[in-house]
Amino acid sequence: MNAEAINAAAERIKPYVKRTPLEHSKSLSDRLRTQVFVKYELFQKTGSFKPRGAFNKMLQMSESERAKGVVAVSGGNHAQAVAYVSRELGVDAMIVMPENTPATYLNATRSYGASVDLQPTIADAFAKLEEYQGKGRTLIHPFDDEEIITGQATVGREITEDVPDVTDIVVSIGGGGLASGVAVAAKIHDPKIRVWGVETVGADAMAQAIEAGEPVTLPAITSIAKTLGAPYVTQRTLDLVRDNLESVTVVPDAEAVEAIQFIAQRLKVIAEPAAACTLAAAERLQSKFTPDSRLVLILCGGNMSIADACGYL
Repeated sequence: MNAEAINAAAERIKPYVKRTPLEHSKSLSDRLRTQVFVKYELFQKTGSFKPRGAFNKMLQMSESERAKGVVAVSGGNHAQAVAYVSRELGVDAMIVMPENTPATYLNATRSYGASVDLQPTIADAFAKLEEYQGKGRTLIHPFDDEEIITGQATVGREITEDVPDVTDIVVSIGGGGLASGVAVAAKIHDPKIRVWGVETVGADAMAQAIEAGEPVTLPAITSIAKTLGAPYVTQRTLDLVRDNLESVTVVPDAEAVEAIQFIAQRLKVIAEPAAACTLAAAERLQSKFTPDSRLVLILCGGNMSIADACGYL
C-alpha cells in the first residue's frame, strides 16, 4: 500500500461514499487541554467507515466474480457495509453473523437485501466461510485484505487534507484494518504524525497479539464494544500496527460509556462504544500532548440503538 494506491482508492470510491466532516471541538479541546478535532465517520453511509473498504474491494471484482456473489462475516458494521455495497452494485450477499448480534445490526443488514446465516459464535461464523467460498462466493474480509485496508486508508487521507498540520490521531482497533490504513496514509503525509490505537477490555485482540509477539485468538468477546469484536488479528494487520502505531491503549467499558455520554452532551452525536473509546484513550494519553498539538479523534461508527445506550447507562 502506497500513496498511489490510496489516491486511486479515493477516486474509485468517491461516487459512492461521503466525505465525512472533520471539525474542531472546543469542548474536547478544553477537556484534553490541546487542540482537538473530530472526524465524524459515523456520518458515513451505513453509520460507519466500513463501506470505504467494501466498495474499494468490490469495485475491482470481475463481472464473473460478482455474478457468483460475496460472503462476509461480521457481528456489526462490516455486515451492514457489505450488504449495502452489494445492493448498490447488484451483487448477491451472504452475511454470516453470530447469534448474539444485536437486533439493530441484524435488521439493518437484512434491510439492505443480504441473506443472513446465524452461527453460535463469531468463531463459528468465521469457520463457516469456507463452505460459502467453496460455492464460488468471494470473501469480503473485514480487515485482512489489502484492498479493504487501502479503502479504509482514505479516512487518513481526508484527515491530512483537512488538517495538514495534524500531529496525533487516535483510532479504534477491531481487526486492525482501519488503524492500519489510517496510520499508513498519515505517515505518507508526514512520518512524524503519531497514531495511537485503542481497544476495550474484552475486545483487545491486537493488544494481546502485540504482547505475545504473534496473532492470538480470543476465547470470547466480552466487551460491550461489539464492533471491536474481531476474535483475532492477522499477521498482516499486526505487522502494520507494530510498524506504524505508537501504542495500543486498552480501556474498560465503563470509560467508553462515560465518553459516550460526554460526546452526546457536547457534540450532539451518539457514538457507539467502539468509537467513543477514542476519547477515553485520549484522556489516558493526555500527557503525550502539548497545548499546541493538533489531535484528531476518529468517531468511526454510530450504530447503537437507544435501548442499548440506556442499558449501558
